Amino acid sequence: MKTKFLTVAVLTLLLVVACQTDSEDTFVSESENKEIAVKAPRYVDIGNTVRPIPRSDNGEGLSKSSEKYQVELYMAEYITSGESEEMGNVIFFNNRGNKQLGADFSPFLSLDGSADISYYVDKNRETVDLGAGVSTEAINRAMGTWDDVNCSEFGLNKVSYDGRASGIVAFILGDPDGSDEYVADINHAGWMPAEFFDAIAPPNGSEFILGVTFTFIWVYSNGDPVDTDKNGKADVYTREIYYNDAFPWADGDHYDVETIALHEAGHGLSQGHFGKLFKTEKNGKYHFAPRAVMNAGYTGIQTSINKTDKAGHCSNWAQWPNN
Repeated sequence: MKTKFLTVAVLTLLLVVACQTDSEDTFVSESENKEIAVKAPRYVDIGNTVRPIPRSDNGEGLSKSSEKYQVELYMAEYITSGESEEMGNVIFFNNRGNKQLGADFSPFLSLDGSADISYYVDKNRETVDLGAGVSTEAINRAMGTWDDVNCSEFGLNKVSYDGRASGIVAFILGDPDGSDEYVADINHAGWMPAEFFDAIAPPNGSEFILGVTFTFIWVYSNGDPVDTDKNGKADVYTREIYYNDAFPWADGDHYDVETIALHEAGHGLSQGHFGKLFKTEKNGKYHFAPRAVMNAGYTGIQTSINKTDKAGHCSNWAQWPNN
């Protein structure tokens, strides 16, 4: 496969810091552990990512104008291997200065006619380590775990695999096997080669990036974000998740597909990274506190939702679909 990749800068993530009161917290001694400093997200220009979409502003709760919506690539979030000081990143693709918005799905812009969020597992890009059946079932288990978190009437609907390719980001970056079409709200677009991740974080992003979630948002023709539910967040068009095939993937072992899929699906459902990263000076090991699925680095197998992750999820979805 011949793929044209764009070069972007190495970035670091601004992590959310929380009080360490949950039972999942890791005890941190300042004398034995060094907190790893983090930097703010950055803006990266990869060219024009706007895609015309045949959607009019004429639905319930909208302004009933003839304004046509477009979509654009807005941001990306990725998790790292957790074995170095490289931490998960946020990359913004539209330079709005200090006025970066959050992004969330809107019930007024459902493309499948359902208030639930749909997801699709693309089997066209399987990992060399596992068959498509094994990796797909691991991803399905991760999606089911999020679906079982009861905060509201929110639900996840699976779009059955029918051979369709997904991958707007892959398409934009020149992958002939990518697709410029909408498939589902959240798309597990499959495993990509090392070059894809080196392009996201040159020169060696493939050495520490495990998975990445890209967010596309609805925008007006003038580029302003659409916010149909008036919650102060840009309305999400779709999200795409890619996994790094340069790592050895496993089912129930290091690196565990279900664990990474659970993390990336958290991004797909609008959660950001969480926790502080520390390095233990005596043995050189890294750990997050509190330990959570949404830590910016991989900390071993985690296939259940703890208090911190549930709180973040419910803060996004407790009022759904009445945001």
